[in-house]
Amino acid sequence: MAQERAQEGATPIALTIAGSDSGGGAGIQADLKSFSALGVYGASVITAITAQNTRAVTGIQPVSADMVAAQIDAVFDDIAVDAVKIGMVGGPDVITTVAARLRHHLAHRPSPVVVDPVMVAKSGDTLLPDDAIAAMTRELLPLATVLTPNLPEAAALLGRPVAQDETAMRTQGHALRALGPRFVLMKGGHGQGETCTDLLVGADEVTLTAPRVITKNTHGTGCSLSSAIAAGLARRLAVHDATRQAHAWLQAAIRAADGLRVGSGHGPVHHFHALWGQP
Repeated sequence: MAQERAQEGATPIALTIAGSDSGGGAGIQADLKSFSALGVYGASVITAITAQNTRAVTGIQPVSADMVAAQIDAVFDDIAVDAVKIGMVGGPDVITTVAARLRHHLAHRPSPVVVDPVMVAKSGDTLLPDDAIAAMTRELLPLATVLTPNLPEAAALLGRPVAQDETAMRTQGHALRALGPRFVLMKGGHGQGETCTDLLVGADEVTLTAPRVITKNTHGTGCSLSSAIAAGLARRLAVHDATRQAHAWLQAAIRAADGLRVGSGHGPVHHFHALWGQP
């Protein structure tokens, strides 16, 4: 079994279960960068390998369910995981496997789980098969401490039109929460207007707003935000505080994104803006 923390000052650890982005801007790579930027050690379970850059996804190779299970077991058998982030999970067999192994391990050492229902890449490429949506809803949503859908993902999970205003966002957030998550963060990045609004729906609600930044370099924003929330939870912040911290950090990473020169398409946000500084 994983080692328990010997003292309060032990290293906070988060596990990401997601796909690999060869371009480095999203997926496992973005998750590990986000963990590190926020002072958390990252472990990883790779569910798929993508051939991907800032312009497009040109290939996806799923990892077998058995290998995904073996990775999860290897991490939990040795490492004291303080929070889990789930991103791209592929087909129903992998989703079912992830859920089963997490239920087993978290029964022994409960930890918060952040689920980012990755369905579509920034380029528009589909990353989640249609038949996996039902499995995700059935298996992963009940495990989620926080679910972090963007507006198209929320609509797809519910089989409803995309929310066009805060009232619809709130309604869909509560509908998703009824499926099992303790909290649902409705991300408004796909909305319109000069202000971007995210809505954290729980027993009470928190509205997070920021000026909409005009940049094409937003690859990996969803992965990075959910991982930043998981990092806060790994550091034992309350959900509201972890979400506020993650939101502020990501907004700064987006504002600094044009300081990076990566690729010719949708470039990544600047995960290490606080460390590297402005160019």
